Amino acid sequence: MFCSTHTSRCPWCGDDPLYIRYHDEEWGKPLYDEQLLFEFLILESFQAGLSWRTILHKRNAFRVAFDNFSADKIADYNEAKIQSLLANTGIVRNQRKILATIHNARAMIQLQQQSSFSEWLWSHVNGKPLRNRWGSITDVPTHTPLAETLAHNLKKAGFQFLGPTTVYAFMQATGMVNDHLVSCEWHEKN
Repeated sequence: MFCSTHTSRCPWCGDDPLYIRYHDEEWGKPLYDEQLLFEFLILESFQAGLSWRTILHKRNAFRVAFDNFSADKIADYNEAKIQSLLANTGIVRNQRKILATIHNARAMIQLQQQSSFSEWLWSHVNGKPLRNRWGSITDVPTHTPLAETLAHNLKKAGFQFLGPTTVYAFMQATGMVNDHLVSCEWHEKN
């Protein structure tokens, strides 16, 4: 769980208990589990144009709606399943994002026939997190040349709806980059 009110955190998590728990327990921690990486990739694509807080509060509904982010199951979704997702008020009901999720599940399965999805992603940072040293939230970029490269490589591998800003948020969330501010207790813990 999270610590007392004296804990120094990145200011973006505010005072929302779910957001604080996400910051303290997940955000920026190196993640290598393929299914969880896929979950974050999909959730970040759904977040495009919305706040992460919105997605975080709908995360459990997303997990149920998308079969716990099983790429094998999602790749087989048919028109009836798409219609049920579009009718599901617990998730973001955006047809382009839903169709991209199905497409991305198929792309991930295709990629996994050649390499581990996790290893492929982490190869973009030589297998270890990049540690940034930001002093202020205004210093943190929305995307980087590396995020542009990874977004390009994902697109080349058949993924959709993943631009450099979305990909950089994914890299931050999964610990590929450590963007906790230097004043945050979690900067050194991750």
